[in-house]
Amino acid sequence: MSIFGRQFDFMSLAKPFGIASIVFIVISVGSLVINSLEFGLDFTAGTLVEVGYSEPVAVSEVSEQLRNAGYADAQVVAFGSDQDVLIRLPVDDTVSQEEMANNLVTLGDDILASLSQGTNAELSINRLEFVGPRVGEELAESGGMGLLVALGIVMIYVAIRFQSKFALAAVAALFHDVILTLGIFSLFGLQFDLTVLAALLAIIGYSINDTIVVFDRIRENFRVMRKGTPYELINLSLNQTLSRTIITAMTTQLVVCAMLVMGGESIKGFAIALTLGIVIGTYSSVYIASSLLLYLKVTKEDLMVPVKENVEESMP
Repeated sequence: MSIFGRQFDFMSLAKPFGIASIVFIVISVGSLVINSLEFGLDFTAGTLVEVGYSEPVAVSEVSEQLRNAGYADAQVVAFGSDQDVLIRLPVDDTVSQEEMANNLVTLGDDILASLSQGTNAELSINRLEFVGPRVGEELAESGGMGLLVALGIVMIYVAIRFQSKFALAAVAALFHDVILTLGIFSLFGLQFDLTVLAALLAIIGYSINDTIVVFDRIRENFRVMRKGTPYELINLSLNQTLSRTIITAMTTQLVVCAMLVMGGESIKGFAIALTLGIVIGTYSSVYIASSLLLYLKVTKEDLMVPVKENVEESMP
């Protein structure tokens, strides 16, 4: 069904939107090459200490106290509220990983004692973690492999259910979604950790679900409609699925926005990635996946149901 009582000519904007997507992909890839990603402690080695204050505290004040205490390389960021700070300490090459892991509690106590000097606020350690270099490297490799496996499975599934041209268009759209999301994280220096990786996998699932709904309608119209060019039939299919696409995106986005506002710092990266992914994924279903079908010159013959040969009845 159409929305607002009118039909939209989506494919008339396929070329300018395609050019815009290519530009954004180039910018994203350039940022990933030059700036890389701001990997969190899940992928890098080091110690993480979350300290809670009974009253508001300035990040600059905490950083100054840590420098005076001998932690010159410590990175301090606000965490959720003005009463919580997150402290990241890099790996000390002069100390073995086993020793750092064993002395983790002692390190936390030392930091707490250093920060307690000169303040009347009550301090508490809310989180204390250590990740070794090997663990971080393995997590990064496993995460990257997980993304590639997910894309490969999607390509095989779409090729079997629809046709190879549909599979290429779907995977290209998914690459578009992932690269743009990663590019935004790189451009704005947002932290990339395991929760963001989980969000990327969720984005792949959400985007391919939306794309398959559109593809299913395109296939149906190609098989049922006797008249109409691929351009017209794809436009018709997009208009027929538009209301479903908008409603699904809006209801999902409401939940994700609630997570972003109320979920706290621990899932902030996850919520940001999903918020971006829903918008980008909805856009790619219309202007990347569907447009690529035109450029791949999909035809009605590509989607014809194979005619089974009659089996001659055996003579008695």
